[in-house]
Amino acid sequence: TNIGISNDLALSDESAWCGREDSNFHPVSWTATSTLRVYQFRHDRTTLARNPRGSRPPGSAEVANPDPIIKRTERQFLMSMQTSSLVAPEVEWRISDRPVDYAQAVAEMEARAAAIHQGEAPELVWLLEHPALYTAGTSARDEDLLAPNRFPVHRTGRGGQFTYHGPGQRIAYVMLDLKRRRQDVRCYVHALEEWLITTLAQFNVTGERREGRVGIWVTRADRGTPGREDKIGAIGVRIKRWVTLHGISLNVAPDLGHFDGIVPCGISQHGVTSLEDLGLPVSMTDADMALKESFESCFGKGTVMGLAE
Repeated sequence: TNIGISNDLALSDESAWCGREDSNFHPVSWTATSTLRVYQFRHDRTTLARNPRGSRPPGSAEVANPDPIIKRTERQFLMSMQTSSLVAPEVEWRISDRPVDYAQAVAEMEARAAAIHQGEAPELVWLLEHPALYTAGTSARDEDLLAPNRFPVHRTGRGGQFTYHGPGQRIAYVMLDLKRRRQDVRCYVHALEEWLITTLAQFNVTGERREGRVGIWVTRADRGTPGREDKIGAIGVRIKRWVTLHGISLNVAPDLGHFDGIVPCGISQHGVTSLEDLGLPVSMTDADMALKESFESCFGKGTVMGLAE
């Protein structure tokens, strides 16, 4: 997973994709849940079904204990984290109602993270879209930018390679204070992955981790190509003074042809997909509602990244 850590923490495998916030915010209302429930009922016959509860997603990797000598399974590791007594604060949710300029978003997100570190602002999950653009992390290779003049290219301070952002893709920038939760990067990244997987499950789509590959993937049995897998969600984080920046992106209904201008995350042997491409005409409002509901199960009270039971 794309990770970037600063301020005396050395881990820069492939860090997060960046974003920004604008003044055109309004609070999100989460009262209209019936739309999502009706949507789920209508699409309960899709061939992409979530694994039975409690089963391990195919291809999911073990999560190593921070002590490299001791290895535990993913479940054992996460259960051990429940011993923490840290308190998860309330999280503010905001949504931007039009595509937000990338450079502006980076600056605004950095400012908000600094305020969270100083105790001057609450944690924030910000939902937005960007205009069509490519971002290049610190590991990006020039040869992976196949169409350099197609869209603006933003060089970022995150790790990782080339990523596309654009209309129809829901981006969630997550600014959490891990000092008030759990100072564990692997645990945080795992929770982000689970957030995407759980969100997709609300639309009867099976999202899966793949060892050695960034993001969340779906098996494309519907395309008649054995072994085909497409990426539907991206994950990238940066952690500065134990406050998280960046987060996840979910392909709701972007123009998938725009990904052709890059080698996404340096992976050329697999494709990309979206909920729309899977035959699910999900609105951005439905996607937001699903993200909100799933967030509580991954980061709320009583969870690994929230308040311990």
